[in-house]
Amino acid sequence: MAGNDFSYTPESLRELARDVLQYAANSGATGCEVDVSEGFGQSVTVRRQAVDTIEYNRDKGVGVTVYVGQRLGHASTSDFSAAALRAAVDAALSIARFTAADPCAGLPDEALLAKKIPDLDLYHPWQLPVEEAIDIARRCEQAAFDVSPLVKNSEGATVSVQHSHFISANSLGFMGGYPSSRHYIACAVIAGKGNDMQRDDWYSTQRRAADLAAPEAIGDYAARRALARLKARKIKTRQVPVLFEAPLAPTLIGNFVYAVSGGSLYRKSSFLLDSLGRQIFPDFMQIDERPLLKGALGSTPFDDDGVATHDRSVVKDGVLQGYFLSTYTARKLGMATTGNAGGSHNLIVKSGPHDFRGLLKQMGTGLLVTELLGQGVNYVTGDYSRGAAGYWVENGEIAYPVHEITIAGNLKDMLRGITAVGNDVLARGAKQVGSILIERMTVAGS
Repeated sequence: MAGNDFSYTPESLRELARDVLQYAANSGATGCEVDVSEGFGQSVTVRRQAVDTIEYNRDKGVGVTVYVGQRLGHASTSDFSAAALRAAVDAALSIARFTAADPCAGLPDEALLAKKIPDLDLYHPWQLPVEEAIDIARRCEQAAFDVSPLVKNSEGATVSVQHSHFISANSLGFMGGYPSSRHYIACAVIAGKGNDMQRDDWYSTQRRAADLAAPEAIGDYAARRALARLKARKIKTRQVPVLFEAPLAPTLIGNFVYAVSGGSLYRKSSFLLDSLGRQIFPDFMQIDERPLLKGALGSTPFDDDGVATHDRSVVKDGVLQGYFLSTYTARKLGMATTGNAGGSHNLIVKSGPHDFRGLLKQMGTGLLVTELLGQGVNYVTGDYSRGAAGYWVENGEIAYPVHEITIAGNLKDMLRGITAVGNDVLARGAKQVGSILIERMTVAGS
């Protein structure tokens, strides 16, 4: 990979942050936050064994938030020159002076800021020459073609390498940052012929390249998934159990997180208002937040406000123990921040005893969902309706693929109606959960 080093050292990023904070203070800001970041990477896509795209990215930026009393202004720049940084601060101050005062605006409580920043093992650079990236992508796609003559087309195999580092600082003395990496290999193929053609994909993403699945295994599985969807049928509208496959299960947890996050709560746009201390899941559900796991994709020692993160129980025995709050949203609600400015960190949903096949047996007859379409979620009411595809299951066995259906319900009922969580966890992001079985939803078909 060309240009495989950061252009700026961590100390030079710190020096830029110090300069911004000093200039803001000298210019009349009563408080200031600054983020200085740099990232670079490479993505290679091969389609039908020919190189389709080679992309290099190298980005940098500074974001400045200033406070004049309880008035806030924000500006950003990708220019690291002293003149550009001063201009960004001046612009933020100008905005702040014309903005209405907000009693909840301001820096975090100094006592909550991260003091010690542990090494969470988040940076594993992958020095990957473009020729090797092309070879990996070709091997991945070829493995898909080798599965069956019916796999005749491809949307491509991609190998992506990404590195970044940053420094966050504020005028209360907080300054912290770290480098991180995230790499992936992906493959998407089309199987079938004539009017019966289906697409599916698979990918692996990790911080460490050595932990990625073999490219051949990714391509092979993508092809088998596409082949399994051939001769898909429509089904009649009915109410049945629904099993969300492990790659999709985090979307349900994401719906829950959004509904109990500060922004939704203080705007009163959530179906889970005033749910703290209440039963919203069945009593076997346990969800913990573990932001300090070494090497995990959702790990961080502090949130976007600089507040130290910590392990906590979010759901215990089905009862909500805590919201997801930033400094600002916590103040809006008259509560304390939970260290979640920027989102959740490594949500671990406790697995049940069954693997994927065990969940199919437990479901008996119902729908296995492997693809979701559209964004049909009303967070005010909890109404849920999304296009879907997957498989009809009878007597605990997959009977045939189905498509052109809609699954519908209400999220409040869906969360309470979870009957099992599988141990087939697929860690691809900040939410780690196996397949989720819901007792009953409406499946609308023909």
